[in-house]
Amino acid sequence: MTVSWPCEEASWAFHGVSMFSRLATIPTCYDGIVVSAPEPKLARADQLSQNGMDLLYAEDARGAAQAFRDAIAADPGHIEARHGLIRALGDAAEFEAAVNAARELTSISSDDPLAFASLSIALQKTGRIPEAEAAAGRARILEWKQQLAKPQIESDSKEGDEHG
Repeated sequence: MTVSWPCEEASWAFHGVSMFSRLATIPTCYDGIVVSAPEPKLARADQLSQNGMDLLYAEDARGAAQAFRDAIAADPGHIEARHGLIRALGDAAEFEAAVNAARELTSISSDDPLAFASLSIALQKTGRIPEAEAAAGRARILEWKQQLAKPQIESDSKEGDEHG
């Protein structure tokens, strides 16, 4: 939701706090005008996932992993929480659990290059290099497919210059 009204309080401005959960509750002020005010009630999974991000920022990987697990329990399709869980598990040196979480994510989001890159990293941490290389290769292929699927915008004059 984008709104525009004067900021009455300078305290609304974002300064030195974690951007992950604070932006969900504090309107963003720019040059004295509120430029965005997120919905006051986020879905439970979103709140839990943002809590996990805050805990990662605070270097509490185990707490973050639990917050992401709670977010996934609230919404099994919450892809960002699944990515966060993989990161938190890796930070907590729970590499086998990170591999399992990454495998789950790749089965849910089979066209997500980041999911396969995360799987590759987790596999590397467990010493499974050939599997890690295969997952990294899959990530590259998916990224290339996404790039090729994007419409190519070129001017007619540029194409004419290349051929003539």
